[in-house]
Amino acid sequence: MDLLFLSRRIYLGDGSHELPLNGGIIVDTGGIIRRVLRTAQEVNTYLYNTESEAVYDFGDLLLMPGLIDTNVHISEPGRTDWEGFVSATKAAAAGGFTTIINRPTNATPTTVNVQALKAKTSTARGKIYVDVGFWGGLVPGNIDQLAPQLAAGVVGLQCTLYGSAPPVGEEFAAINEAQLVEALNQLNKEHETDAVIAFHAELPNSEALVLPDDDSCKCYANFLRTRPASMELSAVELICRVAAQHPEQRYHIMNLCCAEALPVLAASRRQAGTQLTAETCPHYVALSAEEVPDCGTEFKTWPPIRERANQALLWQALRQPDAALQLIASDHSSATPGARCLTYGRGRGNFMNAWPGISSLQLSLPVVWTRGQQEKQPLSIAEVHRLMCWQPAQLCGLSSFKGRIAEGYDADFCIWQPDEQFTVTSEDLFAAHKSSTPYAGQRLSGVVHATVVRGLHVYQQYEGFGQPLGKVLLRKSSRKLVKFVRL
Repeated sequence: MDLLFLSRRIYLGDGSHELPLNGGIIVDTGGIIRRVLRTAQEVNTYLYNTESEAVYDFGDLLLMPGLIDTNVHISEPGRTDWEGFVSATKAAAAGGFTTIINRPTNATPTTVNVQALKAKTSTARGKIYVDVGFWGGLVPGNIDQLAPQLAAGVVGLQCTLYGSAPPVGEEFAAINEAQLVEALNQLNKEHETDAVIAFHAELPNSEALVLPDDDSCKCYANFLRTRPASMELSAVELICRVAAQHPEQRYHIMNLCCAEALPVLAASRRQAGTQLTAETCPHYVALSAEEVPDCGTEFKTWPPIRERANQALLWQALRQPDAALQLIASDHSSATPGARCLTYGRGRGNFMNAWPGISSLQLSLPVVWTRGQQEKQPLSIAEVHRLMCWQPAQLCGLSSFKGRIAEGYDADFCIWQPDEQFTVTSEDLFAAHKSSTPYAGQRLSGVVHATVVRGLHVYQQYEGFGQPLGKVLLRKSSRKLVKFVRL
């Protein structure tokens, strides 16, 4: 029998309604939406004439499409003590996310060939509470593995223009412009022009301050000068230049922070044929350099959190649907307290030695929603859907079956109360290392009450988690067809 989900506030995200409606969603036994009931009268008629296997009535809670995060670091296999599939996908489910896309770095081996991808997918199956897709890797020397990775199912290829922190830097090396162009030529030769090339966009330059290994490394203002905005700007200029020369490919900039790069991106997008998008992160639009304490390495990330003035410009770009800054993704990266320099001892609080990454997947929705309500024109539910659901689905090729509530789509739902508040405590977090969040003690709005993946309750507030029934999402491609399959 079918399932019936009810709420007096359903946001479909299909373009038909700007405001939530009072209705219901009929879901078949395969977890696919069979019909949307758009009025209370339609619901009453259906209930009178049809018997459902189960009816879930969420009352006045907001029911919207499940959120999608395109930028999540899971360190399994290899560094499970940093972040594993179980803890990461529990955090995702508790945050209203029904699909996440895993970055190729941090795990051992990194996902730079088909064998590593198979190791990831085989490790993930049976452990994941939400659906998981995968980025492949583009590194020096793996040009012959790019097309095979795409054929094996990755959503796209991710690279970095500046070396990652050790020990990952040795395993996932940076590429230069010549290597990028060589890779693009190879993909074009193999007719893989539909693939997304994603970038961690920073380049080394002479403006970066070099700190001595002493207590000056515990000052955030000093650390910020080691990663100036010009590093991002130079990288974005490089990407735009290559995009103009190779317009057949799609390009995406991950975790963008530098507001100075936004006009460069806008100019590139105006150029005919250029396919270029970018994302920013919750911490860049909600936290500012002025509030980061010295020794507060839980705030460290690359690129770094910048000043409030920079943050305001990011918000302006996010509010423009046709701008280059099209989505928000967490760049969730958990690591042990030792790696984050959070343990007591001489090395505590050393920004230069700490692993860069913010653990925020579970809190992304309330962080963005809370900060967005402080804008002169408060963030709307429609904008949350566009930035954290629909645009991510489009980026990764999921928009034919995820990202909206419509017939034939996966029954992926985030059920939350935007006006309800809570205080962030480590005990309520599900990521592997609960104490390493920069949001501890903050009062946030937006409480997730339940998360449904393909009609299955994977998370319910106060009741915990269901079974780990998330699926691995693999991209199936040919020269003429690109689609995802539900495995």
